[in-house]
Amino acid sequence: MRARFPRPDLFYVALPLCALVAVLGLVSPTLLEAWARYLVSTAFRGLDWFFLATTSGFVLLSLWLGFGRYGSVKLGRGNDEPEFSTASWLSMLFAAGMGVGLLFWGVAEPVNHFSAPPLGEGGTGEAARRATVYTLFHWGLHAWGVYCLSGLVLAYFGFRFGAPHLAGTPIRHIFRGRWVGPVAWMADLVAVLAVAFGVAGSTGTGVMQLQAGLHAVAGVPLHSAAWAFAILGVLVVTYLSSAITGLDKGIKWLSNLNMLVAVALVLFLLVVGPTAFLLRGLFTAVGDYLSSLVTLSLQLFPYEKPGEWPSQWLETWTLTNFVWWIAWAPFVGVFIARVSKGRTIREFVLGVLFVPAVFSLLWFVVFGGTAIHEELYGAGGMERLVREDVTAALFALFDRLPAPTLLGVTAVLLAFIFLVTSLNSATFVLGMLTSGGSPDPSIRRQLAWGFGLGALGAALLLSGNVHALRAVSISGAIPFILILLLQVVALVRGLAIEFPRRGLPESGPPDGSAIPEEGA
Repeated sequence: MRARFPRPDLFYVALPLCALVAVLGLVSPTLLEAWARYLVSTAFRGLDWFFLATTSGFVLLSLWLGFGRYGSVKLGRGNDEPEFSTASWLSMLFAAGMGVGLLFWGVAEPVNHFSAPPLGEGGTGEAARRATVYTLFHWGLHAWGVYCLSGLVLAYFGFRFGAPHLAGTPIRHIFRGRWVGPVAWMADLVAVLAVAFGVAGSTGTGVMQLQAGLHAVAGVPLHSAAWAFAILGVLVVTYLSSAITGLDKGIKWLSNLNMLVAVALVLFLLVVGPTAFLLRGLFTAVGDYLSSLVTLSLQLFPYEKPGEWPSQWLETWTLTNFVWWIAWAPFVGVFIARVSKGRTIREFVLGVLFVPAVFSLLWFVVFGGTAIHEELYGAGGMERLVREDVTAALFALFDRLPAPTLLGVTAVLLAFIFLVTSLNSATFVLGMLTSGGSPDPSIRRQLAWGFGLGALGAALLLSGNVHALRAVSISGAIPFILILLLQVVALVRGLAIEFPRRGLPESGPPDGSAIPEEGA
């Protein structure tokens, strides 16, 4: 018999903790930044191998689950059908999973790797070729492998056994012992904090991107704190208004609009930019990425001095990106699970792992490739622009293309919608996580979290530093990776218990109430 563990209401624990961090950031942003940087740097230097091995293992496990013996298992009962069309489903998971980061880093990251690669000389043709590979390594299968497993484990326990979409649910259902209750509750709490910090960091970078865009198209002061907080205020009002409309209307409509505008923008750049160069780069990038994937997944530069190049590059880019995805995993995982009822594990893996990775490939080849083409064969200066102000790089590139004003306005609109969609989704997910996993959390709790995220975003904005924002954002993810590993073990054990032999039924469990006991 399981030992009882008193569980305080997460809402009244997590929200005050987030409020304390927000107050610290508003009162002493330097102290908050220093604390976050120290925590992240210490973890990276001691556990770099662990983070890289874990994210690489998630990709392999996702492939095994999707294309192995469990691929036909439905995430639901026998008659359950998908709640959303495939197009809307893909749009929602993509908008929640990447969002404004694509706009923020679409030009900046490839140009960074082009000018300062981890190995070899920067600014050369070979550096340009490798820059795309490094960027895709950070935004491709490894990123979506984290999201895939985090969403799949919650969808499996939620829709096949009627369990709530909580981080601690797999732990409660599979494991036995006195440790289960406290660890499962702590998993729920860590997940909430990881979501709040991760989304708040993305909000900070998104506001910086919006301010840079408004500076380019309307002359708004680029480094004005007053304008930054005004933009944040408009965002808060907009996503809170959208949150009231619910999942079926607000988030779905915004996600579909997101996807349409994003596809239109990338195709427009492909046509008006150096088309032949970009298409050649696209084909080359696919081959280079696939051929380099194993090497990059295991590369840690153990013989280089810590804190110096290329070890510094590994911490700044690879590890930061990978832990950033883990920071977003409890948010994106819960959201993807919530909208994936009725799909098979194979459909889930194909949709979550591959489709967004392919679009990311196209996005970075087009945006990064256009900027690198400008650096190699055009007027140049992109490297300097990225180094001076990473937020302005995208709009500086637009100034060198046809219809720069149209492109700038479109990018600002897309960034705004991406942010609203992500924050709308985040308030919904945080409401779920702090309401016992309720699929329809109260508007009051969603609004409370909406204001909380706004306060955290304001606190992080005061730093004004992109890398400081990311350090604070991923600090909540470092403990969550252990929770994610427990969830994955629970998923594999749950599948093995439910399907002990090779034959797999198409329907869900007969009563849908609990996973059969092991050995029963």
